[in-house]
Amino acid sequence: MSTLPWRRARRVAGAVLAWCGAVLYPGVLLLTVMPMRFPERLEVLLSIGLTALVMSLLRRQALAAHAILLLAWIVALMQTRNGTIAGLEILLTDIAVCYIATTRRRRFSLPVAVVTCVLQLMSVVAWLSADDVLLVTIVLAAVVTWMTGNSIQVRRAHTEILREQATAQAVAAERLRIARELHDMVAHSIGIIAIQAGVGGRVIDTQPGEARNALAAIEATSRDTLSGLRRMLTALRRDEPGAAPLGPAPGLADLGHLAAATMDAGVQVDVRIEGEPRPLPPDVELSAYRIVQEAVTNVVRHAGTDSCRVTIGYRDGELAVGIDDEGDGGVVGTGYGIVGMRERVALLRGEFTAGPRPGGGFGVAARLPVPARAGARAGAA
Repeated sequence: MSTLPWRRARRVAGAVLAWCGAVLYPGVLLLTVMPMRFPERLEVLLSIGLTALVMSLLRRQALAAHAILLLAWIVALMQTRNGTIAGLEILLTDIAVCYIATTRRRRFSLPVAVVTCVLQLMSVVAWLSADDVLLVTIVLAAVVTWMTGNSIQVRRAHTEILREQATAQAVAAERLRIARELHDMVAHSIGIIAIQAGVGGRVIDTQPGEARNALAAIEATSRDTLSGLRRMLTALRRDEPGAAPLGPAPGLADLGHLAAATMDAGVQVDVRIEGEPRPLPPDVELSAYRIVQEAVTNVVRHAGTDSCRVTIGYRDGELAVGIDDEGDGGVVGTGYGIVGMRERVALLRGEFTAGPRPGGGFGVAARLPVPARAGARAGAA
């Protein structure tokens, strides 16, 4: 906490020094280009450095930095009446206009471009012998630079919209898939409840012990199912037009089959179990399996390695899932599998991380909370 004021003070001091240099820029530039005087090397280097400083300030305060840039070069042209200075004025200010058009909205960048072009024309007409060709060239250069920057800005905005839409579609598709799997889990649980209820009804008079066992199984199964529904159902899509029925939901017991299938694809999966294995809620176990499945699939497709490690840690109150490889890095950003894994963990109120490992390779880690009594209920079922 004690370093925060110091960092803030350093940022403020850096900003103050930068703007002090920007304010001095017109004077230093004028001293460098003064006629009847040969500039020293230090002045030239200082002018170049301050030019770069003012251009960098466009990112923070575009209007103020651009105004300083225009003022400095217009004054320099007024004192020198030199065509090279005029060319540098037009070049640098047009570059600034292009940057502003790239990073700002049209309603801001267009007036800046128009004012800049007018000032360029006025300064050239006032202090140089300018013909019509030169004036038309200045206008065309301003139009081209603004249109270039604006097109980049529009393309970036469109790309961002497409990325957000693709991510939203991936999240929606993943939620729909989870909803189908949850439907299968509920149907399985209701089937068990129906069978146990039938058994209990038939033997309640002749075998009270068996009836009690059936009722206990019904209670455990229904509580477990309700717990999963309470945590997930409100966050999932309700309607599933055209959804095909799914088979029994896989769990951590099926990791051996997943490892064998991955071996056929050329990647050896080393599955490690930490802690004492215990029964888990069906939604937690299903999500853990799907996370491992997706991460291992990413290893096969993207990592460029022949092995990976899967670690399942049974801890107090949570299940830890980790998938690590020594490959080239996995997929971050555009990988919709990462989006799906993150969505699963978020629905269970867990924690999820994915990214390059410090020692090389790629790592996926998830921590899924497990209710304190969930294991006992799952075991009773």
